[in-house]
Amino acid sequence: MSGPSANPRKTETVRDLGAVDIGALRANVMAIPEAVWVAENASKPNKFEVLDGTRHIVFRFVDGPLDWRGSHDRPAWAPWRNLLEPVLADAVRDYGYARGVFPRVMLARMAPGGFIHPHIDANPAAKWPHKIHVPITTNPGVVSFFGGAERHLPVGQAVEVNNLAPHWVRNDGDSDRIHLIFEYYDPDQPAPAWLAPLLQASVAR
Repeated sequence: MSGPSANPRKTETVRDLGAVDIGALRANVMAIPEAVWVAENASKPNKFEVLDGTRHIVFRFVDGPLDWRGSHDRPAWAPWRNLLEPVLADAVRDYGYARGVFPRVMLARMAPGGFIHPHIDANPAAKWPHKIHVPITTNPGVVSFFGGAERHLPVGQAVEVNNLAPHWVRNDGDSDRIHLIFEYYDPDQPAPAWLAPLLQASVAR
């Protein structure tokens, strides 16, 4: 891997985090009006070409692409917080972090025929936190490529994925694929040695 080194605590393939209770969250996600998806997707901060037509509702996001330690709530966070927080906590229970932080939290909706192109999460702020998916709805035609293999991620099963190796997703089925996707890190873990020089160089430009 070139550039700054990844967090050694991150998975190099896929880490099964177990089943989580998504009942209440799923019911509310499935009831989101189409107009809300359109509006939230239009204002999202993660407008990357590789995502193609995948739509997002972004609840929390990093302040910049270099440092995961700065993040903020977006307007959608407050009305969804009580539904999201139990799912987030359940998904990360095995990490054992005393003060774990979620710098990015979002829903990602891929329509039938959708495709996320092969890519790695290249910005430095993505190299340190764990990247976790919780499928909210899917179908047998949804195929994800993580950790060097094609996989089908079942509904309600939390998994940490390796976002720093090539990965892609396609939906060959006839219904939407919606995932809760978020990042998680331990603020008590010392920051990597490469971060301070990177931030200093950014300020000096």
